[in-house]
Amino acid sequence: MQLMTTLILVVQLLAALVMIGLVLIQHGKGADMGASFGSGASGSLFGATGSANFLSRTTAVCATIFFACTLALAYLSNARPVEADDGSVLERAAPVTAPSSGQPAGGADQIPGLEPAPAPAPEASGAAQIPAQ
Repeated sequence: MQLMTTLILVVQLLAALVMIGLVLIQHGKGADMGASFGSGASGSLFGATGSANFLSRTTAVCATIFFACTLALAYLSNARPVEADDGSVLERAAPVTAPSSGQPAGGADQIPGLEPAPAPAPEASGAAQIPAQ
């Protein structure tokens, strides 16, 4: 299985590199700049319009190979053995319970070396207290 995945990945990379090269050597319909670099259509191996048809057809073949390899890699990455069907991730997760004390979850009691803050002293409400005699 690993060998087939590696082989498909190599074919996909080669198709991508060939497709990039083919797109770079093509020129648009109105681009006569390619003639200045020696790609005159009349002296071409494929004839006046043969090179454009050959390059575009070869690019389409490379794109099809690239697309097929991408689909195959996506299928193989999701393929799982039938025996390993343990349910979903949520079913295997441990249940989370809310803390019963008034402290929020993840408080100071869970951090080592950190003491919880002391409770504030009750404040006197109203006027100053008069000492009893």
